[in-house]
Amino acid sequence: MAAPKKGRRPSGAQGRPGRTLVLFLIAVVALTGGMFLSGHTTPRLGIDLAGGTTITLTAKNQPGEQNAINPTNMNTAVGIIDRRVNGLGVTEAEVTTQGDRNIIVNLPKGTDEKQAREQVGTTAQLQFRPVLGVAQGAPAPEPSGSPSAGEGEGKNGDKDDKDKAGEKPGGSGEKDSPESGQPSASPTTQGRALTGALAADASEKPEAAPTQTPGASETPQAPEPQSGIPAELQKRLDELDCSKPEERAKAGEGDKPGENTVACDQEGLAKYALGPTDVAGTEVDGAKALFDSQTGKGWVVTLDFNSKGAEQFADATERISQQQPNQFAIVLDGEVVSAPSVDTRIGGGNAEISGSFTQQSAEDLANVLSYGALPLSFEESNVTTISPTLGSEQLQAGLIAGAIGLALVVLYLIFYYRVLGLVAISSLVAAAVLTYVIMTLLGPAIGFALSLPAVCGAIVAIGITADSFIVYFERIRDEIREGRTVRSAFFRAWPSARRTILVSDVVSIIAAVVLFIVSVGTVQGFAFVLGLTTAVDIAIVFFLTKPLMTILSGRKFFTSGHPQSGLDPKRLGARPPLRGRRRPAVATTEPKEA
Repeated sequence: MAAPKKGRRPSGAQGRPGRTLVLFLIAVVALTGGMFLSGHTTPRLGIDLAGGTTITLTAKNQPGEQNAINPTNMNTAVGIIDRRVNGLGVTEAEVTTQGDRNIIVNLPKGTDEKQAREQVGTTAQLQFRPVLGVAQGAPAPEPSGSPSAGEGEGKNGDKDDKDKAGEKPGGSGEKDSPESGQPSASPTTQGRALTGALAADASEKPEAAPTQTPGASETPQAPEPQSGIPAELQKRLDELDCSKPEERAKAGEGDKPGENTVACDQEGLAKYALGPTDVAGTEVDGAKALFDSQTGKGWVVTLDFNSKGAEQFADATERISQQQPNQFAIVLDGEVVSAPSVDTRIGGGNAEISGSFTQQSAEDLANVLSYGALPLSFEESNVTTISPTLGSEQLQAGLIAGAIGLALVVLYLIFYYRVLGLVAISSLVAAAVLTYVIMTLLGPAIGFALSLPAVCGAIVAIGITADSFIVYFERIRDEIREGRTVRSAFFRAWPSARRTILVSDVVSIIAAVVLFIVSVGTVQGFAFVLGLTTAVDIAIVFFLTKPLMTILSGRKFFTSGHPQSGLDPKRLGARPPLRGRRRPAVATTEPKEA
């Protein structure tokens, strides 16, 4: 077998550095071209840089449900809130858990903050309850000698039109029904429910719109005790003041679905005594907002029940139609959305809520109902809004910090490694370009957003990448100090340097993965960028730095140990060359025989 010629190196990546460099450049060009073809040439920015709103929701225990806050329910709530936010057309929102009780909702700039807060914080506990009684929203005042002009009279001193028309208390805007003696169904500001026979009944009995004008008020009449209401429930109804938002919010607090309760309508104009829940909101299979132009109802919300809910709703409407008042209340989060009357059993498993809906209010209600009830109740513990101006200032500060760090590294490499430092600088530039392109492509691909912690991760990566070059360069210099030739040192240093670089980078990647798994919010962005840039560092070292060093190892400027090459044996304090040098004799002593 013929021995290999002196000085020839084995083939492969080490023997064909030009091919490796060409393949690497083709990959970079392909990724860059893909970035421009995608139409996204800048990374997608996170909330803290682009501006937006961060809402922190904290779960709270309800009476009798002390163990409801658990990982399963929290994850379910995250999924529901995420679907609700996406239903608003917000495609860049982030919904994550933080700790055991908190959910963080990040909404990008341009999102309707008020609308989003109503959607994400609404528990959507929908219930269908029978109406036991109805009264005016505010408690009746003590009778006085004569009403003031603002209490019982209009601007001209006349009684309000409602008193003349005999309308029901609570601003329903209708006369008492002569057939039943009870108030007939009336729309609230959020609409009334109609299903099958209800729709037909409504078409035969057109409803009168509320006639109360803004600024005018009527003389409240004390509600009389209504038959069928337990005394304790009647007392709660009398004491309830729906004109106060804090009392409206706590009207039925603590009452379970199987118990009687009291509730206000959403405007606080009427209050209701309600029986136990007949149908729960979990039995609603779906909801849609539709514009009904045929009957002139305008925007309506249609509800579809599942098989269980359809049967429960049919039984409930049959029972309610035979009692007085023959109304059932649609209760959403403790407030009565509508309280229509029903005259017959309604089957088929579908319902329709109609009334004074706008397109936005109909879509909001349908969105909440479609995505179901949250398994937990939440309260807003913190809402932070970041303006785009503040975000741009933070981004600018982060970029300046990164530029300063990069400049210091470049100066150090040039000062310490001379011309050899140019290899490290070119590798740093390539790593920066590759990282930028990948982060830009990941925005539309997986929704990656560059946050301020992510920028910090990219800055930290400068040091990680520089460490890899330093390990390789110092291993070469160590070989030269041991008396190796410069060319030999290039090749002998690589195996040990490669092992050290891989171990260091793998440890960094493992740390980034663990941090990404256990952290939440923007900290995950830091971990993701740290892992990404570490992986890019491995690619740069193997496919750019090593081939460049192999090519330079054949250049006389380096092999001769030029003082500016950074590999001058004299400056490094190298030993005399090993070639031709005899090893010193080692004295040995052997024990003499006895």
